[in-house]
Amino acid sequence: MKKIIKQSEPRSLVEHRSQANANYDNYPDKDDLRKSLLKEQGYICCYCMSRIKSDEMKIEHWQPQTKYTSRQLDYRNLLGACMGNQGARPQNQHCDTRKGDSEITINPIEGDKNCENLIKYRPDGKIYSDDVSINHDLNETLNLNLDFLKKNRSDALFLVIRKLDEKFSNKTWAKITVQREIDKLNTKDENGFYDAYCQFIASYLKSKL
Repeated sequence: MKKIIKQSEPRSLVEHRSQANANYDNYPDKDDLRKSLLKEQGYICCYCMSRIKSDEMKIEHWQPQTKYTSRQLDYRNLLGACMGNQGARPQNQHCDTRKGDSEITINPIEGDKNCENLIKYRPDGKIYSDDVSINHDLNETLNLNLDFLKKNRSDALFLVIRKLDEKFSNKTWAKITVQREIDKLNTKDENGFYDAYCQFIASYLKSKL
């Protein structure tokens, strides 16, 4: 999970919120909102870090709008999420689709507790936390340890490892090169994209410094 630094909210959301009887369902410019969320998140899911795009994403309410109606149009409560295997059996769903109206402790939005410092990874792609509540969020509520998600993460890491091994034939990576790779993963490219699963890869590389 990568920390999300919230940017300026879309003007259409500000204007809609000022209308009488405004709510999320009658907000007419959700495409505008999707564009804002995609841009600030670097086009990756707020939870699993898979690639998302405007026609294949969901607008997630971190605090469920069914329980927190006062936050249904609060931009700091809105995130961009993948489709999460929508339509599949519950045990095969993940991210917002699996979460539904459940509440979670872990929050990818920047704040007093940086999600990047609360989550750990294993080389096989498993995600976990030493915090019991957060670990429940990751494993049960968000279902982020589905086999295919672990494989996607480990496959993305393998590509980076292979690139570094090709550069250093003795497989002893120069620390400055590893740090540059980490810096690259933490920076959006010229088109505003983060690499998919970037925080998982960066976490592994940091362990090699």
